[in-house]
Amino acid sequence: MLIPVIIAGGNGSRLWPLSRSHYPKQLLRLNGDYSMLQNTLLRLPADLRAVRPIVVCNQEHRFLVAEQLNDINVDADILLEPCGRNTAPAVALAALQARQRETSAQIFICPADHAIRNPEALHNGIRRASLAAEEGLLVTFGIKPDRPETGYGYICMGEPRGEHHLIERFVEKPDAQTAQQFLDEGGYLWNSGMFLFRAERYLQELREHHPQMLAHCTHALLQGEADLDFVRLDETSFSRCEDLSIDYAIMEHTRDGAVVPVELCWNDLGSWLSLWDHLDKDKEGNHLKGDIIAHASYNNLALSDHRLVALLGVDDLIVVDTPDAILVAHKSQAQEVRRVTDTLKSRKRPETEDHRLVHRPWGKYDSVDKGTRYQVKHITVKPGEKLSVQMHHHRAEHWIVVSGTAKVTCGDNTFLVTENQSTFIPIGEVHSLENPGRIPLELIEVQSGTYLGEDDIIRISDRYHREDAAEKVAHLP
Repeated sequence: MLIPVIIAGGNGSRLWPLSRSHYPKQLLRLNGDYSMLQNTLLRLPADLRAVRPIVVCNQEHRFLVAEQLNDINVDADILLEPCGRNTAPAVALAALQARQRETSAQIFICPADHAIRNPEALHNGIRRASLAAEEGLLVTFGIKPDRPETGYGYICMGEPRGEHHLIERFVEKPDAQTAQQFLDEGGYLWNSGMFLFRAERYLQELREHHPQMLAHCTHALLQGEADLDFVRLDETSFSRCEDLSIDYAIMEHTRDGAVVPVELCWNDLGSWLSLWDHLDKDKEGNHLKGDIIAHASYNNLALSDHRLVALLGVDDLIVVDTPDAILVAHKSQAQEVRRVTDTLKSRKRPETEDHRLVHRPWGKYDSVDKGTRYQVKHITVKPGEKLSVQMHHHRAEHWIVVSGTAKVTCGDNTFLVTENQSTFIPIGEVHSLENPGRIPLELIEVQSGTYLGEDDIIRISDRYHREDAAEKVAHLP
């Protein structure tokens, strides 16, 4: 059995302001109708798509991941990392989970945030890698370079063994001169971050090189618990793992490393420049998405999802317009976007975490306006879904239904509020909101009070098992 393992952690900070920590790049629809996570699964060979995949993601993204998998009719084991610890522990969890299904299972490790234009070459590479993995090898996929790229690590191919090569050594991201030398000499491949091996072989290597990491991951999974569609790991155990990639932890030390060369038209989409390289351009060399006008402007990437953007006499720019932030950067500075996000974090700005439009398991809300003592939100509740039973110490709420029907509980009363009707939730009143209908419920919420932060939500019960629901009862006045 070959089981696909999708690594869907990470925040993609270099694609800010589209990518945020609570809505990272692997969940974005950057090119087409599907997110990067969805495309990763949809490009798998048909026989591999039929196998229940394992998805490893951050627990903060669990509902978004589950919703996106449901949208493409994929059932998966979703393992929730309580904190980021890089790929070596993530793959250890997946290997342990796969071994529970079948002791001889192979796993194909694939990041959720890569773009591949040649899936047939990937399918062929998976077949070749699986044969090598049967021999006990730990196989990585090496991309044949077509330019002297300084943004990727390299693999130096060693002795050929049929359709794969042994790995001679790994090379860190080189400078431009060294990258050109690699291209001229041949024998060097880009390190794709994709792997295929038997689950048990990976665990054997981990037992030899990082036994404590294996022990922590094993305990984290054994002490974890099922929660809806997810497996929650034991946070104490998992947080003790070293923060290491597969390359540093295993591949650079194993005596059984191999590489399969592939030509995938591959891009890791790690920055705005790499995204611009991947996207189609018009005759002026621009990629324009949204309501954008460009005159005498060339080789630009411009994205806007809600308002008009005009480019006039500018070249080689990245312009990304979102409802709460605008990025304007020269393409030569595309790798430096993290400096902006680091500054925002140091100033405790919320724009690195959430968009103005925030997704929740029951639907979403858009913060339309905010003042000193008020906030206005546009709330959408999916059919059949319900917000937590909750209360607030510092704010009252007015709800005005604009579409659909709301089932409202306020104190001891439960009643329906329909289109063009409204209701009032006083400060301190226990309340809940539900959509009992078959169409989305749309309403406008006007909050008023001395403090309007999201941490003034005291959850009493919650069907989605979000944190604090039970223990918050003790803090009720």
